[in-house]
This record gives sequence, C-alpha cells and structure tokens, in this order.
Amino acid sequence: MTDRDASGPAPADEGRPGGLPGAGPEGQPERRPGRGPEGGSERRIDIAGDAGGPVVAGDHNVVIDAQHGSTVTLLMEGRRPRPVRRDRVALLPRRQHAPLGRDTDLARLATAVRDGGPVQLWGAPGVGKSTLLRHAARTLTPERDGVLFLDAARREPEDLAQDMFEACYETRGYAPSSPELRRLMTGVRVTVYVDNADFSPEGLRTLMDAAPDATFVVAGRDRSLLGDGTALRLDGIGRAPALDLLARELGRPVGAGAEGATAGDLWETSSGRPLLLLRAAALTRLEPAGTGVLPRPAEVGDLLPLLLGRLDAEPLCVLRLLTTLDDADLDIGHIEALGGARDTDVLCGRLVDLGLAEQTQRGYRAVADVVPALRERDPEPFSVEVLCEHFATWIARPATTAAQVEQHARALEVVAELAERDGRPELAVRIVRAASPALARSLRFGVWGRLLDLGLPAAQLAGDRRAVAYFTHEQGIRSLLTGRRVMAAVLLTEAAVLWRQLGDVHGANAAAGAHQYVPSHAVNAQGTLLQPDGGASHLASSGPSAGPSAPDPSTAHAAGAHGTAAHAPATATDPGTTAHTTAAQHTTATTHTTATSHTAATTHTAATPHAANAGAAKAGAAKAGAAKAGAAKAGAAAHSAGAAHAGASAATGAAGTGAAGAGAAGAGAAGAGASMAGASVVLKVVAVIVAVVVGRVVVSQAVHSFAESRSGSSSSSSSSDTGLAGRWTGSDGATYEFDASGGGYVSRGRDACGQDASTEFTGSGDTYSAERPIYDTTSGSCTGLLGEATTTITLSGDSAKVTTTMTKSYQQGVQCFSCGTLYLTRQQ
Repeated sequence: MTDRDASGPAPADEGRPGGLPGAGPEGQPERRPGRGPEGGSERRIDIAGDAGGPVVAGDHNVVIDAQHGSTVTLLMEGRRPRPVRRDRVALLPRRQHAPLGRDTDLARLATAVRDGGPVQLWGAPGVGKSTLLRHAARTLTPERDGVLFLDAARREPEDLAQDMFEACYETRGYAPSSPELRRLMTGVRVTVYVDNADFSPEGLRTLMDAAPDATFVVAGRDRSLLGDGTALRLDGIGRAPALDLLARELGRPVGAGAEGATAGDLWETSSGRPLLLLRAAALTRLEPAGTGVLPRPAEVGDLLPLLLGRLDAEPLCVLRLLTTLDDADLDIGHIEALGGARDTDVLCGRLVDLGLAEQTQRGYRAVADVVPALRERDPEPFSVEVLCEHFATWIARPATTAAQVEQHARALEVVAELAERDGRPELAVRIVRAASPALARSLRFGVWGRLLDLGLPAAQLAGDRRAVAYFTHEQGIRSLLTGRRVMAAVLLTEAAVLWRQLGDVHGANAAAGAHQYVPSHAVNAQGTLLQPDGGASHLASSGPSAGPSAPDPSTAHAAGAHGTAAHAPATATDPGTTAHTTAAQHTTATTHTTATSHTAATTHTAATPHAANAGAAKAGAAKAGAAKAGAAKAGAAAHSAGAAHAGASAATGAAGTGAAGAGAAGAGAAGAGASMAGASVVLKVVAVIVAVVVGRVVVSQAVHSFAESRSGSSSSSSSSDTGLAGRWTGSDGATYEFDASGGGYVSRGRDACGQDASTEFTGSGDTYSAERPIYDTTSGSCTGLLGEATTTITLSGDSAKVTTTMTKSYQQGVQCFSCGTLYLTRQQ
C-alpha cells in the first residue's frame, strides 16, 4: 500500500495509468480536488504493489510463466507468509459535496451502521446511492480499526476479499486460502463500504464471510441482502432539495414565477432523481448566456439526445471512447493517449458535470444509460485495432505493474470481446495473453478467470494451438489455486497433452508437476495421473492422446462455431485435423422424445432423467437422418451412468433394458448402469445430461453425476442426518444420498467418462455447490472439454432445491439445453 497525493497523476516511474484519485457520481456531481467545496489535495491509501517473483496462493508457491504456463509447488512447512496487521486502515473515497436532501436517509443509515450492520442501500440508477454511500464513508464514525471504501463494479467477491486483506495487512504476493483469510480477518473491526455491489445473495454472503467481524455497508440496484441486516431503499429527493440542486448547478437562484413552476414539474417528472435534475441544469447552461431556460418536463426523456447534440468534437470523441468500453473505467493517461484531446482532465470533468460520465476510484467511465444512447446516435465504435495495439503495448512496458493491469482488467475484457465480435480473434488472443501473467501476479483470481475464459475460445477460433495450450494450462493452475480440484485435474491433463503435441516439454512438465497436487480421488476425472517427471502422458479412453488416434483438442471447435458441421467424427483423426460430418442443418435437441429424421440427440435434465434414448439403445447410434452422415458412431445420444429413471429402469436412459445406450463406452454409461435395474437398488442420485450446440449441430454431452451409485446400501441414513447428509427423494422419484465430509458433502461414483470420481459440495449455511466439466462425447469417448456446469443445492429444512447451470464455455456456440431445477425431500 502506498500513500499518494490524490490531486495529481501517478509518478512517471509507476506508469501514468493507475494512479488517479476519484469517486464517480451517481446522480449528483462530484468535483475533483481543487473544484469541490473543500478544494485542495488530500492523502489516501491505495492498494498497490507488484510481484515479479513467485507468489503464494493458499498452500502453493506459484511461478508465473508467460510462455510455457505457470508452475506450482507445495508450500514448505513453516514457510507460509506472515502478514503484519496494520494499526488502522483508512481507504476513503475523495471529498465531495454533501448530498442535498439526504439528512433523514443519512440518519437511518447511521442508525443501521451503529447496530452493527450489514446494511444495504438499494434503488434505481441515478437516485444518488453512490453519493450518499461516499458521504457516509467520510462522515460516519467507523469501527475501531478504520474504514474501507471499495468499488465492486464488474468485480468478483473473492477479488474484493483480497482487496480487504491487503488493506488490513502489510503483505506482498500472498493470497491466503478462504479458511486462512477468515482466520486472519477475524477480530478486524473495520467498516467496509462497497459501491456497485450488484451481487446475488450468495455473492454478498461470500464477501461478508471473508471478514466476519467487519461491518458492511453496500449499495446496489436491487435488494439482495437477506436475513439479518437492514436493507434501505433510496428514493428521489424532495421538492425543496431538488430546487436547491438546480440552483447550485445553474449558479443562480431558480426564479419564483414560470421557472419555479417548471422546476417543480421537472422534480415531479424525474421522481426526484438527482441525475436527471443535473442533466436538466446542464442543458440549460449550454444555452448562450442569458437565454437558457429549464427544459420542459416532457423533455426529461430526451435529455440525453439533447445533451449529446450539443457536444463539440473533442468531448464527443472522448465519450465515444468511454462508451466503446461499455461499463469499464479508464485512467486519464489512457484517455489522453487514445482520445487525442487537449486538457483531457478538464474535458472529462465537463462530461462529469453534464451527467454523461462519472469519476471512479480508478478513472472515468460513461454513465450506464449514455452507452446505448450514444451508440444509437453514433453506432461506429472506437477502432478495436487501435485499442488492442495500445493496451498490448502498455502492458508490455516494464513500468506497468500487475496492480495497474488489474485495475484496467474490465477494459481489457471489453476490448477482447470487441475483437472477437469483430472477427479478429487473434487480437483478443494478444490482449488476453499479454494480460494473463499480470492478472495472475495480482492475485485477483476472479478477473483472471474471466479473461482466460475469453482467451481460450478466441485462440480456438484463431487456430493458435500454442495459445490454446497456454490458456488451458493457466485455467488448470487457477482451478487448483481456488480449490476447484476436479476441474484442475481435467484442465491440467488436457494442457499436458496439448503441450506434448506442440513438442513443448517445459509446458508439459509444468502441467504434470501441478497435476500431482490434485487429490487422488479427483485424478481420474478425465484420465490417468500424469507423471511429474515428464514421462509419457495420456488420457486413457476418455480424452485425447498425443498419438494419431484422437482429434486434437485445440481444433475441436473449428468450423462448427460457424454453423457448418460437427467436429466429433465417427472415426478418429490425426492430431491437428478436423473431421466433418454432414449432419442436417435442422438438427435440434429434444426432451422426452425419440429421435426424428432431424434429431441427432435426446436431451435429459436433472429433473427428467428418464427420457427415451433416441433410438440408440442397441448400438449407440441414432437412426435419424444425421446418422448416415457420420454421426451414428459419434454417440449422438450419449448418456451418463447417472441418468436414472426412478425405481427400475437402467441409469443409462436405455428405457427398461439396463444396458448402456448411445455408444456408452465413451459416455460412461457402462459399469454401474447395467447393474442398477430393479426396485431394490438405490439408484444413482442425479446425473445431468447436457446437450450442447456447436453451430447448428447438436452434441449430446454428459456432465459428471454428483452423487454416488450404491448397489445395496453402503451407508445408512436416519432422521438424525442434518444439512445435506443422508438420503433424499427427488421430484423425479429417484433416491439421492450424500455423506458429510469436512465442511461440505461428498458422493462417489462413476463420472460421465466411465472413471471413478467423487464430487464435493462446498459452501456454508444452507447453500452448497460443485463444479463439473462438460465434455464432447460425440466420438464415443470424452474427446474435448467444452465447458463447465455448476450444480447448486439450497437447503430449506427437510427440502432442497437443486439447480444446474452452465457457467463456462470454452468454445463458441456451446449452449446448455438441459440445465434445470430439481427438488429434493429428506427421507425420514
């Protein structure tokens, strides 16, 4: 953490971007230092610092390698970093005008904070939440250990938790595990103000659990604070404060006659939202001296087009840059370099005063409703080539720190999205490849993961096999560091294969070395354990190999994203090639129906696992029209061993036969499935059969089941079971069973690829979740990782809601059709 004068830019040796003061407005203007009522400069604490060498995440040392993928070793006994607690924390927003008409709201907020929180301010955009929150952070008495102000816009709760840790402790290059973080933050009594905290209830709980003794005050658009705490809805300001706001912005009193009546009508029409009143006054100021009159109430809905029409070329160019970057904030140094305007700081201040931009902790960004308004007026975005070149060059500079790159991660994410949308995936690869090492060193694993999620499909589209290997490797490292051990096993195994296909022994050894830290029960999620000594690696029958018998995962996407053909061939191809089928363009996925001439797959959801097998029970080949085109042997209706019909039918979905269906040798339907027929058998709890679309072709895909298949009863449940432990009956009639393990729950069985694996549900309170990989099984085995699905179980007494969603896609055009909801009732 560095103590910096907030009135000026960052020192040159830190790189210009990344050192701005500021806290943007929401509804009411906030003046920069020297322009506000208190003026002058101020001192504040910034979270900063870079880690050029190894960093420590949880129990692992990590050496970031931008070429061959990062390496991981276990932390030696007694070598865990020992962060030093700061005496007092003061990470504040900058000074601003006191909000008008908010005395009552501030008093309610102060009472709720004194009661210990948590407190949530919520309300419509432009109503003044941010202004009130920032004022409260500066004026209300904080907890004994100080006060923190954080901006959560487009950030993950885990990254904000790391912000809190670094603000409260002297540390460098260390991200503690979740339990260790809670231990370190226990007893730290700080008041944490979080703006733009538009999290789900689970996300909000994750953030607050990271600092158990802190008092949280958050602001967001929707109410998400459930249970304990105080949720305060913020409405518009009253008539008198609204007239005072107009007078302040106009620089003169509001007339008592016709102007006063118009002002009152504006207040009523705007519902007292300060942002709209600010814009009305700004439009009046833009008129020639002495001729400005307040807009009519009927023009409130047209204030944005009217304001945009009055802008000169220079401010319009800067605003076009900001709106191209959507909701990302941009440092003044980048705005100067890209916008080409003179006196950029003054120009940005003018946009803030007009209610078109807001000043944030990190720079400036367009106000949310300005983005679509300007795009409608000027649909041509800022040049994506210019943006990519600028940011890639900036990241490569030695003076650019990891902290500065992380501060602009949202802008980099938007630029990568624009490049891919513009048909330039190679530019997206360049940006993500440049930013990834810095984001890893910043220890903000949430935003690092979002960038990697963009980089992998872009690399596949660009045909950049080395980038595919690198992004897959780094996703595996990130999964290992964040405790997602099954995904780490899958991704690191695939990365090792990809590196070997490229002849990169260094990368393969790094992947294998990291793979040895995956617990043994997760090793076989997609194949055998890799040897860290660099010996031959393989994925057995469930994944690609380095030999000529399996398709190259780096090209698994190929043309399918463009709607031409499936890439899971009936017979294997050499690495680096793409086999095409001629599946009909009308291929679709259907639930609970048999295949027709235009159907290549039958979709099964967790709530309806008894759908017909699309005519593929006998040979694992659909008899639809697509079968003759080469999709028959691809296992177009692949089924998991857990796709059970409650009571008696085979878990494979081959109705009533007890046999593996849909070419189940690769889909994992053999084994447990054939032995599970009969009413006396406790069936496998739940399996999710996910249908994915690559272009216009449906590929039936199995996600690992998350509960154990038990022949007989290997464990017993009773009414004394608590939490998720014990046996449940699903809304589909199936039986479900879970065992307590540590702080979560576990079940063991065969996964979708026929391997023994277990699934751990982790969480706290009444919510537990697990992540599972999604494979392409159309070739008869698990030949390519397509994405990830998350299953969340929410408990409510003796009932539970099970929701499965596809959370990540590693290829373009992949959609989950059968993600859904299942309800459980505890057996007595």
